[in-house]
Amino acid sequence: MNPMTFSLILMTMISGTMMVMISSHWFMVWVGFEMNMLAMIPLLTKQHNPRSTEAATKYFLTQATASMILMLSAIINLLYTGHWSIMKLMNPMSSTMMTIALTMKLGLAPFHFWVPEVTQGIPLLSGMILLTWQKLAPLSILYMISPLINTTLLMIMSLLSIMIGGWGGLNQTQLRKIMAYSSITHLGWMVSILMYNPTMMLLNLYIYIPMTITTFMLLMLSSATTTTSLSRTWNKLPVITTIILITMLSLGGLPPLTGFLPKWLIIQEMTKNNNTLVSTLMALMALLNLYFYTRITYTTSLTMFPTTNNL
Repeated sequence: MNPMTFSLILMTMISGTMMVMISSHWFMVWVGFEMNMLAMIPLLTKQHNPRSTEAATKYFLTQATASMILMLSAIINLLYTGHWSIMKLMNPMSSTMMTIALTMKLGLAPFHFWVPEVTQGIPLLSGMILLTWQKLAPLSILYMISPLINTTLLMIMSLLSIMIGGWGGLNQTQLRKIMAYSSITHLGWMVSILMYNPTMMLLNLYIYIPMTITTFMLLMLSSATTTTSLSRTWNKLPVITTIILITMLSLGGLPPLTGFLPKWLIIQEMTKNNNTLVSTLMALMALLNLYFYTRITYTTSLTMFPTTNNL
């Protein structure tokens, strides 16, 4: 891709996200989401092959559907209240539809099906942008309207996301799919605490994004896309491979690594709000996530795959 074109696309994407973040008008939020989506599609199809085209098509259809539901929700709310303002989301039907639209854009369960498929079909750089930057705009809107949305629906979605993110990653050998399922799990944790302590959701986001970016950057350096290829980099790039494994264990929430802190704080906050059963379920389901990261670490560092370097 031409560097000038790439810069223009990135600027459009950043502008779209910033427009969503600073808008107080539903129409401007919708415009920001559309700018963001249309700028992302060329990045998904940087490699001209059928898989990336399929991934871009799936991404477009999902995001366009979510945008349509978002706009319909805003129009219903306008007819009910007479306001386009974000903070005037008073209609229960509009509130539920808005929650569905934003969770579809994020890739929360049960609208998560597109995330692993799209991430697997695109380059690592595009995957990194998809799982980090593209989450900021929907999360910022959820943060702003958190007192107005259906908390029961959001809690069910967050629990489903943590469970499906853990189960989905168990039998995966593709690192991009593992990162996608990990993203679904982390978003589940973020959304679960949104109704009790929105600031804690931001803390989780601030920790998740640098860890995910670090993992993707190191995977790009080592050119590893599967667990087998990651194992083979142990001989060639031991330092980079070690950092990848530590970062992955941190993403899994292994104490005393950084990724454990937000999970601990979220469970503590939910227990304070007399939500002990939900916090216990979340802690148990988080073990699935930790298990598949521990398995990657074990197969990479403690088992040696046969390579020409070992002969």
